[in-house]
Amino acid sequence: MLYYFLYQWIFREFGQPSESVLFRGLNVFQYVTFRTAMATVTALLISLLFGGKVIRKIRSLNVGQEIREELSAEHQAKKGTPTMGGILILGAVFISTVLWARLDSVFLWLALGATMCFGAVGFADDYIKIVKKRSLGLTGKQKLAGQLLTAVAVWAVLYFFTNYSWNLSIPFFKATAEANPMLGVTYVGPIIYLIFIIFVLLGSSNAVNLTDGMDGLATSITFVAMSALTALTYVASDKRWAEYLDLTHNPSSAELTIFCGAMVGASLGFLWFNAPPAEVFMGDVGSLAIGGALGTVAILTKQEFLLPFIGGIFIIEAVSVMLQVSFFKFTRRTGGVGKRIFLQAPLHHHFQLAGWKEPKIVFRFLIVAILFALLSLSTLKLR
Repeated sequence: MLYYFLYQWIFREFGQPSESVLFRGLNVFQYVTFRTAMATVTALLISLLFGGKVIRKIRSLNVGQEIREELSAEHQAKKGTPTMGGILILGAVFISTVLWARLDSVFLWLALGATMCFGAVGFADDYIKIVKKRSLGLTGKQKLAGQLLTAVAVWAVLYFFTNYSWNLSIPFFKATAEANPMLGVTYVGPIIYLIFIIFVLLGSSNAVNLTDGMDGLATSITFVAMSALTALTYVASDKRWAEYLDLTHNPSSAELTIFCGAMVGASLGFLWFNAPPAEVFMGDVGSLAIGGALGTVAILTKQEFLLPFIGGIFIIEAVSVMLQVSFFKFTRRTGGVGKRIFLQAPLHHHFQLAGWKEPKIVFRFLIVAILFALLSLSTLKLR
């Protein structure tokens, strides 16, 4: 909490606030908008300053990306590229958030804790797969168990340590943002909401993980999605904006804006090294953490139903995998031969096999991601 220590130092050195021009000028540090901007810049600078060192350290440990044999020659050329670079994102987010946020917010620590826990699951998967040279890493059940435990922990903190409202805030329906949700039709209670939280967190974390398959793809979309979520988090935490836009107002989520800003800066800084041709990949430690962060902030700010808009590309990528697997199993069971909807899933590989070059896929997906983000922001005035 950097601004707190600045306050204390200036107070000791220059006396009472009313007597010190410098002290009064420091009031800008109280504003969430200013601290969010500073957290974004701090995370960006940390990523840029330490990115090269992190990459060299990863390369010295021979932590290189393994590429599946069925992927294209374009992908095969990336074999051995340093991975697990998501550690840089997590470090930049944590440091900048702690520097610029007030640390008395349960919601802030919950978002940081959930992000780090999802990152720990991804780290274990990367470590076993790449360092220990076990090609599959964690088994599907082990990875799912880690994600599930994190989701349950998020719910437990909300249940025991906050006054979280267990209602579903649905866009376009003003009544769902009632201050007393138990009077509304969308109050579902904490037990049913647990299932909802598990669905959101596991879905968002795995969706980002599936999207992370091309240079700069997941990182650039994260930048766009987190930028939109930063704006949504701010208006939901501000009473005037929340009342005007018929949002569920939660002042406890104000410091989450700093966390979201830090994620924006960290993803932008990581993109410097992850842009084509990538010098480093984020790995599961980065993708699972980013997805967990998106889902957690959406839950804390009651924006769960906006996630398909905020992270539309992530959802499309995940749905493409589910459709591909389901259709293949169905046709194999009914006709004896499994058939495919796409040339390959996730969807970005389908376009690659269709002849699109990787940079074109990334930029076109990014354009669509921007459209989704703008759509999510437009819903604010359509309620």
